[in-house]
Amino acid sequence: MQSPMRSASPQGPETGLVAIVAIGLATLLLLAQALFIVPAGEVSVITTLGKVSGLPRQPGLNIKLPLVQQAWPFSIRTQVRPEEFATLTKDLQVIQATATIKYALRADEAGRVYSTIASSDREVYPRIIQPSLLKALKSVFSQYELVTIASEWNDISALVERTVAEELDKFDYVEVRGLDLTGLEIAEEYRAAIEQKQIAEQQLLRAQTEVKIAEQEALRYDTLNKSLDDQVLYKLFLDKWDGQTGVVPGLPGMGGAGTPPVIVGRR
Repeated sequence: MQSPMRSASPQGPETGLVAIVAIGLATLLLLAQALFIVPAGEVSVITTLGKVSGLPRQPGLNIKLPLVQQAWPFSIRTQVRPEEFATLTKDLQVIQATATIKYALRADEAGRVYSTIASSDREVYPRIIQPSLLKALKSVFSQYELVTIASEWNDISALVERTVAEELDKFDYVEVRGLDLTGLEIAEEYRAAIEQKQIAEQQLLRAQTEVKIAEQEALRYDTLNKSLDDQVLYKLFLDKWDGQTGVVPGLPGMGGAGTPPVIVGRR
């Protein structure tokens, strides 16, 4: 007769196999949590229990503590964002245009950005770039009248770019790599005034150019007249004389009245 306790005992080999499989799965899970890849063009901010730890991780295979640390990706590629805006000019005219800014997050500043301003990549533009861009646009355009803005659009675009860069350099989070202003919209009644100013400026420039040319011509003739004394004129005559002219002027500078003319007889 078999003892009832013998059938209730666990089977040793099967239990060991289950334990090994469980340990293997747990190890794989921990490795999956510990290893991560940072794609090219990005960095990852590592937090330990919510606090930023060390420098941002660079592209490639990286490791972190499972369940304790987390990785937060940030792009360091050049971003291009168009911003439609409306603002007032110095003469209180409303203009509308589009400012397309090119910028990139500084790789070594990603941790500070995460700690102070943006916890994700999507928050970089609205929280860092956009406020400084709109501030610079209003600051620059408020200094110029509408006619000047329309006629000096490229120069003002460059000024806006410098102003935005200076504003963002105060925090040193991002690098401005370019800015373009396009699509200027103004009231129709001001277009004629702008065109008339541009025509007047072109006419003024043409007149100034003509005056400069006339002044240079006058200076050239004045210099030439001062250099043409009697001896120079006599030398020029001899250089051009064909040897057949009947009367040759006398050599200047010889005596009070100069050398009398030479009469050449014909054969």
